[in-house]
Parts: sequence; structure tokens; C-alpha cells
Amino acid sequence: MKEKIAQAARFIGDKVKTRPTVALVLGSGLGKFADELKNPVVIPYEEIPYFPISTVKGHAGRMVIGEAGGKQVMAMQGRFHYYEGYSMQEITFPMRVMMAVGAKDLIITNASGGLNRNFKVGDLMIMTDHMNHMGGNPLIGRNDDDVGPRFPPMQGVYTPELVEAAMLIGRQIGAPVQRGVYVAVSGPNYETAAELRAFRILGADAVGMSTVPEVIVAAHGGIRRILGISCITDMATGEGHEDVNHEEVIAAAAAAQPYFLELIRKMLERL
Repeated sequence: MKEKIAQAARFIGDKVKTRPTVALVLGSGLGKFADELKNPVVIPYEEIPYFPISTVKGHAGRMVIGEAGGKQVMAMQGRFHYYEGYSMQEITFPMRVMMAVGAKDLIITNASGGLNRNFKVGDLMIMTDHMNHMGGNPLIGRNDDDVGPRFPPMQGVYTPELVEAAMLIGRQIGAPVQRGVYVAVSGPNYETAAELRAFRILGADAVGMSTVPEVIVAAHGGIRRILGISCITDMATGEGHEDVNHEEVIAAAAAAQPYFLELIRKMLERL
């Protein structure tokens, strides 16, 4: 695995003049930010050695490296999911590669269902914590102590200072920001009403099918600061009749893009 990571990192590093310091993962319907990077270098995933291929609608499937907010950014325009059939190690391989290229900070985003009754569609939830209910963990197996510790701590994994800064900036730009806990499930089916009610009882504010594996690997590998932003694309409280489909999720994320993009820009300046 280390040699595969090294090969992929060399391939990307050979295509850029300046090493990016910020990794950015853009979730369903939120990939437009990568199109706004200055002096972009665009690399389709299929060209990068050992990279998986994104199979989900709304994920462009390419790495875009460029400048935004005065920072050199390495943006994943589309990610990989456990439900696509990849292993936990495969879906987190790109995170390992971005760290090997030079990323020290991480901004990670997703589209999610709102469990908190006080949320509404279009809100941006700044992640304060997460719960892993995916049934797997990317760190299972032999540990390489040169990469990270066998038992990495996860308390405070979402940098508190960045959470506070994102909430403040969000209010300043008029974005509907909330803060809360994200629970990750494997998917691909949406949750039952009973499952949604159980997650609410456990203390989750939003539910989705991504993000947590990447964050675990980022923390394990020594990423300095992590900011998670979840776009609430549907309400999933487990009360009443709350049908949702992927097309509606993409549409809701697209509607939230103006303030989502501005928040990302401002946070990059803040890093």
C-alpha cells in the first residue's frame, strides 16, 4: 500500500509546480467549487495510479489542483463510497495520497439528511463530531507505525477553532449555518424510520454515507486541522412521510451552492 501511495503521489506531484497544503473533498452536488480554482491542473481519477473510479451521479471523478483563498488546494471533485463495493482502504486511498503530496489541512463536505427537527433543507451543518455506524473501519488490519499510531484518538477530531470560525463566517455572509453531529451509515439504501429515530436518540443531527472513513484516515495520518461541512439536502427525522431520492439530494445541494462556495472561500483564507 505504501508503494502504491508513493506512486500516485509522484504522478500528481510531477504535474504541479507548487505543492498543495489543503485537501478538499467535495460531496454530492457540491463539486462546483473545484471549477473556480485559479490556474487549475485537472487530473481524471482514471489517470492516477491505483485510484478507484467514482460511479455515483453528481461526482465528476477528477482531482483539481489550484489556488483559492490564497492557498494551494487539492480538491477531489467527487469521492468514493463503501456502498460502491470498494473496501474501506480503497475509499480512503485518495486521502492517503493527498497527505503524501503535501496536504496538512482538510476541508471535507457531504450531502446529508437532517435528523435535527430544528434544521431545514439547505442548511449547512458544521460538523462538531461524528458516529461511525458503517460497519467497518479503514484502520482495521496491520498498522504501520511510520504512518500513524495503532490506536489514534478521535476526540476533538473536528478542530474546535475551525468550527467556531465557520459558524461566525457563515453568519457574517448570511448562510444558514448550524452545528451538529454527523452519523455515517453504509448505504446505499436510505434509512428506515426506526433507524432515524434511533440515531436522533443517540444524539446525531445529520445522517449520510461518507466522510467518516476519510476523517479517520486523515487523523491517523497526521492531518493538522479538519473542518467538516454537511449540506442538509432532505429532512430525515423518522416522523411522518419523508420520501427522498438521489436526484432531489443533488438538486438541494445545487441550490445551496452560492453560500456554500462563499463559506469555503472564506475558510480557506482563514486557514
